[in-house]
Amino acid sequence: MSENTNQDIYSDFHDLVNMSPSELEEWLETEKSKSVGQDSGDGESIGHKSGRKIIQIKRKKKADLSDNDYEHMQKVNGYIARHKAQRPDGDVKETNWRYSLMNWGHDPLK
Repeated sequence: MSENTNQDIYSDFHDLVNMSPSELEEWLETEKSKSVGQDSGDGESIGHKSGRKIIQIKRKKKADLSDNDYEHMQKVNGYIARHKAQRPDGDVKETNWRYSLMNWGHDPLK
C-alpha cells in the first residue's frame, strides 16, 4: 500500500473507532458483546475477534503498524461505514445494531 493510502486508512480508522482500548476491552467481556455477530467457526463472532485486534492496533505506535494492521484497519473502516448506514429507527441504545458496532470499536452514541 502507498504511504498516502496508509495515511488515509489510519486517519479514517482513528475517526471511526471512537472507543479507547480499555473501553473496548471492558465491552468485549460483556454478554451483550458476545451475543451478536456472525460466528467465525470457533464460537467467537467475527466482530468480537476484530475488536481484540483493534485493541492491539490502537496500542501500537504508528511507526510500528504492519501491512496486516493497515489491512485490518481498512476492513474495520468499511464495516463501520456500511453498518452506520443501516441505522434502525428509534432508540438504538439496547440494540444488536449498536452492540455489533461496538464490537468493531465504534459506539454510535458517543
